[in-house]
This record gives sequence, C-alpha cells and structure tokens, in this order.
Amino acid sequence: MADSTAPPRARKRNRNRNRVLALAAGGVLVVGGLGYTLASWTDTEWVFGGNGSGGPGVGTSGFEVEQNVLAPFAAAGFTSDESNSGQALRFTVDALALSPGTATYAPVALRTTAGSIAGDVALSAAVPADGVTVTDADQTLWDALHVRVATTTSTAAACDATAFTTPGNVIADGPLGTTGGSAAQPLAAAAGSTQVYCFEVSLPESPTLPSGTTVDALQGRTAAPAWQFAAESD
Repeated sequence: MADSTAPPRARKRNRNRNRVLALAAGGVLVVGGLGYTLASWTDTEWVFGGNGSGGPGVGTSGFEVEQNVLAPFAAAGFTSDESNSGQALRFTVDALALSPGTATYAPVALRTTAGSIAGDVALSAAVPADGVTVTDADQTLWDALHVRVATTTSTAAACDATAFTTPGNVIADGPLGTTGGSAAQPLAAAAGSTQVYCFEVSLPESPTLPSGTTVDALQGRTAAPAWQFAAESD
C-alpha cells in the first residue's frame, strides 16, 4: 500500500514504480517510456510433398514411343529404335525391282509404352540410312524416287495402293528426300492407341533426272531411305 504520509511528489514516484513492477510481472517491459516488447512462446511446423505412405509425392512423368514393322502388329513385336537406321521396313517383294511407273509398300505402327503419358508424333523427310551400302553414289536414283505416306488407326488396314484412296489420310506426297509429314498424329497414353503408317516408294514414269541423264541410267541402283518419327509429349 502507498505511504499516505509521504509528500505528493514521493507518492507519485511510488505509484509509477509500482506500475512498472506490475507491467514487468505481466510480461511487458517498458523501454525508454516510448514502447515495449511482449515476451512470447515460439513454435514451428513443417510439411512435405508426400504420397500418403511416407514416400515422395513430387516427380516426373515418362514419355516413350515404340514401333512395330510386322503387320498385324502383335504386342510382342513392339520395340524401340531411337537412332538411324532403326528397324528395317519390310517393303513388298518387288522393292529391289522397281521400273518406271511402279511402287513398293511397307507399314510401321507406333504407340506409347505401357507407362507413358500421351503425345504427338510427326514424320520427318527421309535421309540416307546409316551403315547401309548402296549403289547410287551421285544419288541420281534417290532424287528420282517419290514417296507417299498414309495413316490410319486400324491395325487391320492393308498397306497397298488402297491405303491412299482417302486423301485425308495422306500426310506425305512428294520427292523422297524433301517430303515429310504434313501434320502430327496423336498417340494416347499407356499404349491406348496405335498409329499405323503405310509408306509407298515409287519410281515415276518420268522421274526428275539431271540434265543429259536418261531413265536407263537408273538401272541397277539401290537406295536405303531412313525416316525419323519425332515424338513430343502433351
């Protein structure tokens, strides 16, 4: 209790002293008479990206395309070949016996693998196959050949001249070495769809030839075109 007999100024000092003690006891510290800080408890909390079972919950998807050159494209026949020259397309029996006005055909099927996400695939123009010896040093036959490519999602479709009767299915039509696909094709995730390509390579009746070269100069020559399918995930 304050001393009632003390002078007024002393009593005021006592009241101020008691107030400071009371504030300090309550967890408040007066600083220079201008402000104060509160004493406080601290705590921290953490979280992590998990899978609900204690494992990591953030990762990347996978994208992988595989091919099959043997119709009717049984599941066991799919494989991955990511560098030139890849698998050999099985052209029809007259592939090495072309004459002006004739053509040869070969199919290939593409799909994503079982653990892959979806994507799209586009056909690039042909380039010479690595590691294959041909008899066409000046590429006269190469420059004379014509390519067409038709697509379908039917694994039972024939790969012959009938594959090109629907114009909307034809994605390539032009000189062998400069003609790629005009559009990309979708591939569903986890092997959910199969895209089949039918290649037609032909020797036109009036092929493009160097000046002064006759069509007879093409006899006995060989070529080995390789095509790349450029795939990109969605």
